[in-house]
Amino acid sequence: MTRRRRQRGTRPRRFWRWLLRLVLLATLWLAAVAAWIVYVGNRDQARAADAIVVLGAAAYDTRPSPVFTERIRHGIDLYERGYAGALVFTGGYGDGARFSESQVARTFALRAGVPEDAILIETLSRTTYQNLARTRDLLSDHGLQRVIVVSDPLHMARALRLSRQLGIDAVGSPTPSTRFRSFRTQWRFLAREVYFFHRDLVVRPD
Repeated sequence: MTRRRRQRGTRPRRFWRWLLRLVLLATLWLAAVAAWIVYVGNRDQARAADAIVVLGAAAYDTRPSPVFTERIRHGIDLYERGYAGALVFTGGYGDGARFSESQVARTFALRAGVPEDAILIETLSRTTYQNLARTRDLLSDHGLQRVIVVSDPLHMARALRLSRQLGIDAVGSPTPSTRFRSFRTQWRFLAREVYFFHRDLVVRPD
């Protein structure tokens, strides 16, 4: 009886030890993914390219949101510094919007002095994957190949991963400033990107 009781007592302990190990491994894995996302977002790989692709974000009628404004400004800055001769703005229509995100960005760039013939837009996309898929078609139509992708730092790892999946020759140049400044907003953004990293492993992005 004593031996049986000891055996029964060791089973729960083994279970909890294995469970603890699994929790620790999962925690380490999630931390590693988060660290990778932060690492990629802190690298500016801008170099000579055919086009600068600015990923879409929210727009309020004729005004880009603060997040989108930072992306547009950085794209214009790269263009003015001579990294590429074309600017590609992405983003379709929000619910009930009169103008697409890319149209709003185009107007912003024109007012900043970017020549009209240097700007390309697509107006149908609603997600990051669609931004890049539509961009791929646009690049092909205009004989453009190598691009610099512009987005927020914590968004950059996913943007570059999807670019590779779509066969786009891309490097990243994250915005040097971001509207996601508080710990809370940065943490929420990072958590969302960790989720999308795992979702994209099992579900085809759309």
